[in-house]
Amino acid sequence: MKKRLSIFIIMLFILFILIYPGDCVAAAANGLILWYENILPALLPFTIFSNILIRSGYLDDMIRAAGPLLDRIFFHHPHAAYPIISGFLFGFPIGSKTTADLLREGRLSLQEANILCAMCNNISPVFVSSYLLMSSLGIYNKTWITYAILYLPPLFTGLFLLSRQKARSSKKNSTSRSNLNFQIIDAGIMNGFETLLKLGGYIMLFSLMTQMCIRAAGKHELALMCMTGFTEITNGINVIAQSFSYPLSVKYPMIIGFTAFGGLSGFAQTASMVKETGISMRFYLGFRIIQALISTLLAAVLI
Repeated sequence: MKKRLSIFIIMLFILFILIYPGDCVAAAANGLILWYENILPALLPFTIFSNILIRSGYLDDMIRAAGPLLDRIFFHHPHAAYPIISGFLFGFPIGSKTTADLLREGRLSLQEANILCAMCNNISPVFVSSYLLMSSLGIYNKTWITYAILYLPPLFTGLFLLSRQKARSSKKNSTSRSNLNFQIIDAGIMNGFETLLKLGGYIMLFSLMTQMCIRAAGKHELALMCMTGFTEITNGINVIAQSFSYPLSVKYPMIIGFTAFGGLSGFAQTASMVKETGISMRFYLGFRIIQALISTLLAAVLI
């Protein structure tokens, strides 16, 4: 069944490219421009720095120094601090990337990684305040309430789930094993570029899929809003925000819900980041759906 579905999707892409070549070229170009002008410069430096920090051992030194405080805040899971802080500050897909890196290095258990990947993989605050609120909806006075609606539900849910996990037993070692050399730096740079190139490919593919949704929906505005928002949130937010048929009290919760979920594009990119780590994408999907429903309800009440 899965194989047949994959073949069907590939054939659908090929037919769309053959029938609407102009749409495909424009969609691919828009996706690559978005990646080059916004995603690459914003995420590449941090991705390289994060790889170096983890592989050099300096992250362990920092966590060891702040151990007593981190133990209290994160329920005896101190290594959870880094993906939580980086994921919530820098946004998707840094949360899943740092979680997967720490799991590969043996700093996290698989149970911890499942929770952290789902709770930390949020859309960045800069995207929310600038593109979602100001550029798309023209709202300038709901930044902090929007942050609370989007980020507090996954944060509290994730911390609660972490508190239910047994703390990992680790031998205390006061000797630092941190080391920084050109081999580690080179590996960090190559890993950073590989990660961002994958993201660029996924962004381009889902730009094509969004264009397919636009063609399929035709003049059915509600179907277009739902299909584009569920597929890829950047285009989905733009389509929903430009609708004249629905008031802000409808558009705002809808946009918040799709943003909290992250779209199919976000799901596919996350799966790529955690590939071969054992992190459960089924758990991730269920977690994000629940958080999207909570955020949508909060947005509908508070708007």
